[in-house]
Amino acid sequence: MQRPLARLAVGVVATALVAALAAPSLATPRRVSVPAVPAYATRANLIRHASGTVEFRVVLRWRDQAALLRAITAVTTPGTASYGHYLSPAQFRARFAPARSDVDRVASWLRGQGLSIGAIPSNRLWVSARGSVAQVERALGTTLNVYRFLGRPARAAASDVSIPASLADVVLGVTGLDQTRAVPASHPPLNPLFRNAPPCSNYWGEKLATDKPKAYGQFQPYAQCGLRPTQIRGAYGVNAVSENGLGITIGIIDAYASPTIVHDVKTYSDKHGLPQPALLQLLDPQGSQDTGWYAEESLDLEATHAMAPRAKQVYFGASSAFTSALDNVMNEAINWGKAHLISNSYGVPGELNVPASTRNAEDAMYQQAAAQGIGIYFSSGDSGDETHNLGLRETDWPAASAWVTSVGGTSLGVTQNHGYAFETFWGTYSSTQSGSTWSPTPPGTFKYAGGGGTSRVEAQPSYQVGVVPSSLSGYFGGSPKRVIPDLSMDGDPSTGFLLGYTQQFPDGTAKYSEYRIGGTSLSSPLVAGLIALADQRAGQPHGFLNDALYSIAGSTTAFHDIVAPSQIVAMVRNDYANGVNQSGGITTTLRTTSQLDTLHILTGYDDATGIGTPIAPAFLSELPG
Repeated sequence: MQRPLARLAVGVVATALVAALAAPSLATPRRVSVPAVPAYATRANLIRHASGTVEFRVVLRWRDQAALLRAITAVTTPGTASYGHYLSPAQFRARFAPARSDVDRVASWLRGQGLSIGAIPSNRLWVSARGSVAQVERALGTTLNVYRFLGRPARAAASDVSIPASLADVVLGVTGLDQTRAVPASHPPLNPLFRNAPPCSNYWGEKLATDKPKAYGQFQPYAQCGLRPTQIRGAYGVNAVSENGLGITIGIIDAYASPTIVHDVKTYSDKHGLPQPALLQLLDPQGSQDTGWYAEESLDLEATHAMAPRAKQVYFGASSAFTSALDNVMNEAINWGKAHLISNSYGVPGELNVPASTRNAEDAMYQQAAAQGIGIYFSSGDSGDETHNLGLRETDWPAASAWVTSVGGTSLGVTQNHGYAFETFWGTYSSTQSGSTWSPTPPGTFKYAGGGGTSRVEAQPSYQVGVVPSSLSGYFGGSPKRVIPDLSMDGDPSTGFLLGYTQQFPDGTAKYSEYRIGGTSLSSPLVAGLIALADQRAGQPHGFLNDALYSIAGSTTAFHDIVAPSQIVAMVRNDYANGVNQSGGITTTLRTTSQLDTLHILTGYDDATGIGTPIAPAFLSELPG
């Protein structure tokens, strides 16, 4: 079923931890500064001055933030009398939503600047406004330019904005001035067409590449063809538990909406012995489409369905990949309140590329989810420590938020009987076959890796104290910071998931096809599916998982502690140069995994794989619920 995303009434929730609006000193200033500049808005990246119409939001603070944080602690801390006693949407709204009078104050000021007022969500978290570039610049005291970010133009404020000092007590931030795009955390890149090239292994080590050059002194195995549901369930022990997700609703958020998604997930289910999905689509009004996101949507739905085949699924499709559009559907999903957990397989490379106002506003949404009993899961990213992508060590956002569960990636080998062969950090370097050698010399050059590291902006949350080594939380010096990921599951594209969806072929036909795919876009829905099983066993949602999760950190029965492999792990992979067939030739690469850069693999918690990967039987038994 597919229908427009409803504007549903909701409860409300707490406002962000780091609000930092400038305080008056001796005399109350007429205006105060609000942080709104992303790191990429620099002179070196400047393209031109912005033009056209701008839609933005003035985000309000939750009422009684201290009380909200106390409420969240009570309902998310195992062992407390209130653990699991979440607030309803109506209770959120009554206790914590900004007062209507404060919304009116903000709206009145905006109208006075000649701006038109747009949608105000039911939890009154923000007031939307619209105007020309000149009007918005005049109202907010900034300049709007277009900058280059990750190879694409993006509008952003050149300087922090300002608002009347009389509103500083109710305004948390200003968002939407920037056109920062989130990117899906999946690989191969979401091309219009992709198929597996033979040969490949049905399980780890089935086929040795004896026709290819040796590496590290021996022939390496061909990469796995793509794990089927029964294989990945078997490797993590899910086949050994009775839970199937019945009674749990999993939310998925992505940009856009695949027109063939219902057909594709049903076809996938038929081919792989899964029950037919119970899928509802709630879509923001859709404009132009980006077909590259269609495979992402398919991956998220098929991976969660593989892990929790009887759970209901709700797909929330944003109108674009801009963070403001994704925030819109996140707020709608939380306000709706019927999804027990929400998996998100996207993010912005580098948390500093997200303006502080946006980070604060998103933290506020995630706090609402925590108080309401909704777990929020985010892929940690596919560029490791981001040094190869951005030139500095940085975590991705929103995965670095202290209010979400950040999911990292591993390389997973399965046995012939669908068992657990091995697992290591997914950090891939690549070399290409050149005659009888590999070039460059293995391990070669960086390809991709599960995201991790230490946040530069988020303070260390209490649940990480005593678990995360101080060498990681204090990596940058100063006060301890949030470290990600929290836990991990399979993410390596060469040990990844067999995905099925409708693709456009060169002959003009559109037909269902399957291929191997990975990324932490796989890891996050796998974890979400597993938590749906945990929710079913507990008889209620775990909501914000991290307090419960870290309470069992170090369990050798509930987690695989991912440590350095005893020998180099590498595999040979063939890929069609044109993505579809041999007519364009085949490229053969050697993929060496467990390459770390500045991340670490340690006994216990580390910034490559978190507290490890779950072993379903004990994980479900030991996780407080």
